[in-house]
Amino acid sequence: MNRLAASPRGRAGRPTKAQMVARHSELLEAALNHFLDKGFEGATIEAIAAEVQMTKRTIYTRYPDKESLFLAAVLRAIEHNVTSAERLRAVVTDDLAQTLANIARLRIDQVMTPNGLRLQRVVNTESYRFPEIFGWYYQLSARPVIDFLAELLGAEVKAGRLAIIEPETAANLFVTMVISAPVRALMTSAVLSSAEIDERIRAGVHLFLYGALPR
Repeated sequence: MNRLAASPRGRAGRPTKAQMVARHSELLEAALNHFLDKGFEGATIEAIAAEVQMTKRTIYTRYPDKESLFLAAVLRAIEHNVTSAERLRAVVTDDLAQTLANIARLRIDQVMTPNGLRLQRVVNTESYRFPEIFGWYYQLSARPVIDFLAELLGAEVKAGRLAIIEPETAANLFVTMVISAPVRALMTSAVLSSAEIDERIRAGVHLFLYGALPR
């Protein structure tokens, strides 16, 4: 009897590297959803394994405990929430006020996507337990925007159009005032229309630049 004929699918081969990467991404995505739904304390490796149809042993081979899986899922989410330098450069114009407004809107829109909101929630709720995730979020997600703004503001200072002693400090203040404030409002279930967000950005940019003008 022809064994291949009796078993048309043949013997399952080892998964390809691409398949392994895809399965790992699926695991981390499902884990993040589960942690957000159940909270860290209520989440279980068993439930996550069942959702992605993996054995617990397979997960434990890569992540020895729930904490390490949680941190890996959050780090992946942060890495996917980075605003690239290319996207920042694309919104630069000859008008500084408009450029700052564009950068603020770009960042707010990115944070307020479904994935961005999920990440904000998990950072806000679990950073007391895992303080490193707040550091990751700042360094990987917020810091590139701050560095870009600091470079932009530094160029304006050199040109004599702004009077700022520390461009990096000013960039941090800009992010806090113009970007973080609307995000916090939206995170607390405030209903802000697109026009209202634009008005908050415009007012924040105006106040920031007024304080930075040469006297």
